[in-house]
Amino acid sequence: MAGTIGTLAGATLGPAPSRAGVPAPRTQGWQAVPAPGSAPAAQLRRVAAAGPRLAWAVGEENLSAQTQQRALAMLWNGDTWTKTDLSHLGHTRLTDVAGVGRTTAWSVGQPVGDGSPLLRWNGTTWCEAAFPGKGEADVRLNSVAVGPGRQVWICGSRGGAARLLHGNGRRWRWLDPLPVASVNLYRVVVRSPGEVWVSGDRSNGGGWSGLVARWDGAWTVLPPIAGLRLGIADLHSAGPDDVWAVGTEAGVGGPPGRPGNPALSHWDGTAWTRLEAGFTLGSLTGITGDTQGRAAWISGWNFQDQSRSTYLRRDGETWTIVRGPADTAPAPHVNDVTSIPGTTGFWSVGMTRPAPYPPTEAYAERLEA
Repeated sequence: MAGTIGTLAGATLGPAPSRAGVPAPRTQGWQAVPAPGSAPAAQLRRVAAAGPRLAWAVGEENLSAQTQQRALAMLWNGDTWTKTDLSHLGHTRLTDVAGVGRTTAWSVGQPVGDGSPLLRWNGTTWCEAAFPGKGEADVRLNSVAVGPGRQVWICGSRGGAARLLHGNGRRWRWLDPLPVASVNLYRVVVRSPGEVWVSGDRSNGGGWSGLVARWDGAWTVLPPIAGLRLGIADLHSAGPDDVWAVGTEAGVGGPPGRPGNPALSHWDGTAWTRLEAGFTLGSLTGITGDTQGRAAWISGWNFQDQSRSTYLRRDGETWTIVRGPADTAPAPHVNDVTSIPGTTGFWSVGMTRPAPYPPTEAYAERLEA
């Protein structure tokens, strides 16, 4: 296993990473795209695109001490982002979204009462969908992905164990539990019809370490990604020996509001290698691939320079810091990045400030490459 990265005020908490390869920051063609209509405080957590004229983004809005926060969903029609009406549902947060067509999109979110909701986009509105375990108090649906054949994969938990829920919109079944205890799953991605990956964190006795696992009819759990309270927010697999994982290492603690450290790791089929992100305080929030399936862009948050959004772009075998547009938001925080099918472009979403409190609003950027 590679050494742990953890830097605070110049003090390294673990061995230096094995390679850096991060040149000086430079500007790339990311542009802010207005996402109007949310009630502060608001943020978009995840984004999915079916093509250049169809995308979805989800999160929450109206987060304040005096009011009840509400789930937030937006739709891209090729020209503008439009807030979609969720008043008939009453949910408080949507955590993920995935879609491949005008009537084929799915979202999961924060429980209202018992159990997490599963929502389906029917081309006009979001509606609750039935699935085994709906309404059960211990069911949590955390992330959703749609793969070839419009097969839907959802990671979460049921019966006290981390699991995958698999279906086609009509028939669903829970797969075998992940054979690891004390696990939280935050992301599911589909590489091929029979190869699905999940990421999150697992208890290690005194904290937690990063977790990545593969389902291909049975579970394969990769060795934990060592760290001081490290969680994996997202991953990208170009193959069993080429997996990238991004997240945040909380470190040894500190004053309230102390940011963590960005965590970037690569699996070569044998071991994890930890890499520098190019900045030391903040987080890495999402990762997506290019048209060839290679890891291409990582979204992040650079605590030490919040004037623009921060990305890492793949340059051969290294990652280069790229900054978003200037003067478009007070201190933009990007939560997710995804490719736009049928193009070489990308979407990212987040919020106009680093915390979802008033007057923070939903925020989006686009790269037309």
